[in-house]
Amino acid sequence: MNEASLSAASTAAELDDLLQSFKQQFLPWIAQADSRDAKVLDHFDGKELSDRLQLSLPEDPCGKDTLLALLEKTLKYSANTWHPGFMDKLFASTNSIGVISELLLAVLNTNGHVFHVSPVLSLMEIHTAQAMARLFGYTTEECGGLTLPGGSQSNTLSMVTARSTLFPETKDEGSGSHKFVLFTSRHGHYSVEKAAILLGLGRKAVIAVDIDAQGRIIPEALEAAIVKAKEQGQTPFYVNATAGTTVLGSFDPFEEISHICKRHNLWMHIDGSWGGGVAFSNKYKSLLKGSHLADSMTINPHKMLGVPLQCSFLLAPDARIFQRANSLNAAYLFHPGNEGYDLGDSTMGCGRRPDAVKMFLSWNWYGRSGYEQRVNRAYENAALLAGKIAANPRFTLVSENPPPCLQVCFYFHADEEAERTDSERNTETTRRIAGLLDRQGRFLVDFAPGPHGEFFRAVLNSPNQKEETLDELVSSIEQLGSQ
Repeated sequence: MNEASLSAASTAAELDDLLQSFKQQFLPWIAQADSRDAKVLDHFDGKELSDRLQLSLPEDPCGKDTLLALLEKTLKYSANTWHPGFMDKLFASTNSIGVISELLLAVLNTNGHVFHVSPVLSLMEIHTAQAMARLFGYTTEECGGLTLPGGSQSNTLSMVTARSTLFPETKDEGSGSHKFVLFTSRHGHYSVEKAAILLGLGRKAVIAVDIDAQGRIIPEALEAAIVKAKEQGQTPFYVNATAGTTVLGSFDPFEEISHICKRHNLWMHIDGSWGGGVAFSNKYKSLLKGSHLADSMTINPHKMLGVPLQCSFLLAPDARIFQRANSLNAAYLFHPGNEGYDLGDSTMGCGRRPDAVKMFLSWNWYGRSGYEQRVNRAYENAALLAGKIAANPRFTLVSENPPPCLQVCFYFHADEEAERTDSERNTETTRRIAGLLDRQGRFLVDFAPGPHGEFFRAVLNSPNQKEETLDELVSSIEQLGSQ
């Protein structure tokens, strides 16, 4: 169809036709994830897949049949995150309301930077951010926040906001004579280092703090590092604590960290991108004890809560702090009267996707109690797998039992008589079996470095996972490990 001649009505008719056709492809693709014969992914390397796809961009319109063939190929060769064997990353499939919310955003196709062009979506974002902030213990009328494109961006904006708030002159003059340093766990997310680079501080400004056997920041080590930095003429300003580290799923001791930050006048941020979802569970929210003491908090509903990628919130006890720290009052865009509703002025960007609508609609559809059930069930599955691993003499459990979050980390020993702390042997075994699992197609499981070589990290975040899924994973690793 010639786009120059389109009307809204003809576009609606074309959309209806395409949706009806595409539904016949993607609905069976979703449903097939339940089949025992289904694969998570057909494994091909980049060159093999490129040869199969033969991607091109034509001069003229391709036509419906060609488009549908391309969509079919996209589904066929993509990882099916609806499959219970998808345990590779800290996200899994979304759900029906997630797909609907993405469709709504595409239909509206608007920008969430100013209220004038996204009035309903801006209010949804404000309302959802405040409700989420209260789950973490923020109680003021001003509590809330805003969405950003991923946890890394949320963490970065928290750091920018911290520096501009504690040292207002830096917004105009940069770091000046300050030798700023910040602190994070040795198991903290690499986005903290990326943020330091973006702020012009450099990676060496990030001081890694020692952790205990459970992967949590040691408060005494943190305070010692702060004191040492001051003695060396540096300016400590920011501490990144973590709620659910990416490998072991550890939760730092937030209350102790807060006391230290207050003594030294440092900004305390909690990266809850992964573990923040436990705030919805009455059973597990105690893991977040002290989160209300943080100056800012990140949570990614697209991880533990199954909201479509991407959906990340940066929260604070007073959401106005983001506008105060980051606004440039660009008069061509941000006009008087909408200061509390023009959310883009609180960020370091301009155009922004109104991702909060996905969390708003999902929360309405499932309710807080529905999310509690999802989180509790996932924790039960993680504990169940950890128990099976711990009871099997051919495995060594690396995680706590039960795990603090939804990752279960473990070694498999192909040779039961071999030394179990042999790092080279463990790494070779883990990589070999992970590759065989990929090619088999029933499971995608990641691996990570540990004290005795690389180990498996299985993430139990899919609502489609059952005990039989866990049993099949264990037996598959044993079978492949014996080859």
